[in-house]
Amino acid sequence: MATVNLTTDTFDSTIMGNDIVVVDFWAEWCGPCKMFAPTFEAVSEKNPEIVFGKVDTEAEQSLAAAAGIRSIPTLMIFRDSILLFSQPGALPPAALEDLVEQVKALDMTEVHAEIAKQQSDIGS
Repeated sequence: MATVNLTTDTFDSTIMGNDIVVVDFWAEWCGPCKMFAPTFEAVSEKNPEIVFGKVDTEAEQSLAAAAGIRSIPTLMIFRDSILLFSQPGALPPAALEDLVEQVKALDMTEVHAEIAKQQSDIGS
């Protein structure tokens, strides 16, 4: 699957409606963003079962602000609507591929159990 453009209107439904979503926050004027774009596209083509979305921080300023984006490019990865990874900076191809493989291999039963435990600890 090629990358998709995400907007304020489509962001939440994309995150909630797909198993794994990898999001690249970028801007046209950002040199590192332009250098990272081919890597992001190449990894998306190797993983057609995953949604790879791009958020133009200039066009979607309110979405970037809501996501707490302070530096671009910033990469976020969601699985089962849970944010598992958020980091500014461009990754080399091998690192992005490895990160995607780690997310795919993650036992989400354990993640959900840990989140439930943390929420119960907060409530007590």
